[in-house]
Amino acid sequence: MKKIKKLTIVALYFLCLSPFAAQKTQWTPDGNAYYSFTQNGVGIIDVLNPGKDQAFLSNNELIPSGSSTALEVQSFQVSPDGKSLLLFTNTQKVWRDNTRGDYWIFDKNTKKLTQLGKSLPTSSLMFAKFSPDGKKVAYVSKHNIYIEDLSNNQLTKITNDGTDRMINGTFDWAYEEEFGTQDGFRWSPDGSKIAYWKLDARDTKNFLMINNTDSLYSFTVPVEYPKVGENPSGCSIWFYDLAAKSSKKADIAGDEVQHYIPRMEWVSDSKSIILQQLNRKQNQSKIIVADAQSGSSKTIHTETDAAWIDIKSRWNDNDPSGWDWINNGKEFLWLSEKDGWRHIYKIDMNGKETLITKDAFDVIKPEFFDVQNKLIYFLASPDNAAQKYLYKVSMQGGKAQKITPAAYTGSNQYTISPNGKIAMFNNSSVNVRSAGAVVSLPEHKELVAAKSVSKADPARSKTEFFQITTQDGVTLDGWVVKPKDFDPNKKYPIVFMVYGEPGSQTVTDNFYAGKNGLYVGDMAQDGYLYVSLENRGTPAPKGREWRKSIYRKIGQLNIRDQAMGAKALFAKWSYIDTSRVAVWGWSGGGSSTLNLLGQYPDIYQTGIAIAPVANQLFYDNIYQERYMGLPQENREDFVNGSPLAYAKNLKGNLLLVHGTGDDNVHYQNTEVYINELVKYNKQFQLMSYPNRTHSISEGEGTSLHLATMFTKYLKEHCPPGGR
Repeated sequence: MKKIKKLTIVALYFLCLSPFAAQKTQWTPDGNAYYSFTQNGVGIIDVLNPGKDQAFLSNNELIPSGSSTALEVQSFQVSPDGKSLLLFTNTQKVWRDNTRGDYWIFDKNTKKLTQLGKSLPTSSLMFAKFSPDGKKVAYVSKHNIYIEDLSNNQLTKITNDGTDRMINGTFDWAYEEEFGTQDGFRWSPDGSKIAYWKLDARDTKNFLMINNTDSLYSFTVPVEYPKVGENPSGCSIWFYDLAAKSSKKADIAGDEVQHYIPRMEWVSDSKSIILQQLNRKQNQSKIIVADAQSGSSKTIHTETDAAWIDIKSRWNDNDPSGWDWINNGKEFLWLSEKDGWRHIYKIDMNGKETLITKDAFDVIKPEFFDVQNKLIYFLASPDNAAQKYLYKVSMQGGKAQKITPAAYTGSNQYTISPNGKIAMFNNSSVNVRSAGAVVSLPEHKELVAAKSVSKADPARSKTEFFQITTQDGVTLDGWVVKPKDFDPNKKYPIVFMVYGEPGSQTVTDNFYAGKNGLYVGDMAQDGYLYVSLENRGTPAPKGREWRKSIYRKIGQLNIRDQAMGAKALFAKWSYIDTSRVAVWGWSGGGSSTLNLLGQYPDIYQTGIAIAPVANQLFYDNIYQERYMGLPQENREDFVNGSPLAYAKNLKGNLLLVHGTGDDNVHYQNTEVYINELVKYNKQFQLMSYPNRTHSISEGEGTSLHLATMFTKYLKEHCPPGGR
């Protein structure tokens, strides 16, 4: 329910120039180049000298012995010594990403390709990674962990209890969705041990989706899915000693079922691990160190919050892995909102903490910890919550300094080299988008010009930003795209795009702000006012109170902010036709749409709700309990914030859209909401997409069909044009 789905409906033509797909940046040791897929295979891309790239692996070298076709590689890893490649092929989807497949080793010296795990089922290997010395590879297959010796391809199975419900080295559906955890094991720095998660999901019930279309007889598709109020999977951490060939469980205080462990890494001396433990309500965080030899553990730091505590995935591109060590492993960096702002702290191994960022504004996202130069680079935007700029601060603490030049307004993105001296730099605003530049740090001097620059079409209406203050004294950020040839003396229909929950921010200054990828055509040309408002509770960099005021009030506080924001606009903008007001959203935005129609039926006449949560008690426990508490304690908050409670108030036009194969927001939500509408004789329109997931993107013609339907319904029930 976290992501807003934005679809651009275009014809896509794929020219298969290479067997490679997208790949995360892997830098060379000197930090001046990175490994990347190219048309010819894998190359070493020289960041500072474009055009002087080197070949590393050719497509011809990807043809296994006895085969006539090259491997189709999704991703790769370069070995620690740079002499071999670990190639991920023949991939299959697990929940939402292609994380299961086959792995091959390419030895650059012998030019030999060798498949790993040959005795294991096809496409069953997950998260393979080299040992620190590059001589072994560990991976997961069928929820067990294996180590393969690259000198003789001998397998060692280090867990034996893996089943569909006993999960070693990876995670269940809810952990992956809500904590961003996928890879569930870690090599120790010296390669002597492996630490890994074990999840016991035996008591987690299956939610059964039904497939009616892919065979003569329908069949069920089970998903292990802990609903709100249901117990999570039990979670424990284990150590495997390669020399002793033995496993030991870490002795961590706290009920394994009533606590989460979203982060775990090795301490640099390879003698112990460090982990973060959250209680079930996620309002208490403990940092715990556990000894790998004895299994004993101790808590070195505790933090509590009246609402919830975010983990690293919230500011690390949904990836909670990695521990940010400084001072030769004696201290680490940590983020907290305890003083009202999201600030960076350093904590030593005794739990003593020191505040580093002391300015009265939020750290949006740490970008790079330059240990050598004792600098921290992070994104922030003190004066405009819709934007992002690079700042630096000394690891000793003090006042932060803005690095991004004033000319680059909007949202700025950096990929900083491990040497801390250069960064690949992209800039995006409503006016212009540039990508592929290289800048020096900390001077931000352009070393290589942007490879691509796109400017907003001057013939199209421009996205404008504004602020509006509601009758409750709350100031909301917003953007608007006004009709082409706008005449303030006319009355125009207004369409609100809403999300409104803690998972996503809609009012951001980037090249795509104000563009509706679901609308076929040009909304401005057709004569719509298109608007989005940022209510309290979204993850905007406006301080802890802004973000966490929504605690136990999803479906209430955010909905009132949206409705009162709309009323304030009606009073301020005389050119709004209040008889033509529409709202739409996807996932959490679909829920907000239904709540707005039900709670404020006199404001909104038309709504399009895609994949909505109709009853908060139907969503997963990690997400909903984080923001709403436990239903055993405050069930009324879940009920009062759910669209189901207000279906009887519907007055206007409603289009409900949902995929029956949605494993995230189950189609069950739409069905119970339909029952409530039927009960009160509320007429509506429904589009169910058979077996489509939460993205409603699978199947030939699906995206175009959805966009066409969206556009047609909006035009029919909220007619465009000034009057």
